[in-house]
Amino acid sequence: MIKFDDELLIELGLNDLSLEEKTKMKAHIFETLETRVGVRLASNMSEDQLNDFEQFINNKDESGAFNWLETNFPNYKEAVADEFNKLKIEIKELAPQIIEASK
Repeated sequence: MIKFDDELLIELGLNDLSLEEKTKMKAHIFETLETRVGVRLASNMSEDQLNDFEQFINNKDESGAFNWLETNFPNYKEAVADEFNKLKIEIKELAPQIIEASK
């Protein structure tokens, strides 16, 4: 399970951010990951699958969406992990600039 916590920020070299900036950064990482995974999965869905999945999202049925993914895309967790690792690499490379911009 992916944790969006201070340990993640330490791993990424962002421990020197202010408390407010840390909160914003964790939310940004989560939202970016969610978007990237969504785009990746959607590119492999048929029109019907996309419509079915969007119904869960529009109804804010997180449990239903995860169940649907497990049934229709059993490897979605691999896609999440892959996108998360890519994102972490990008952030680590940009960490000095992020820290500087926050000052």
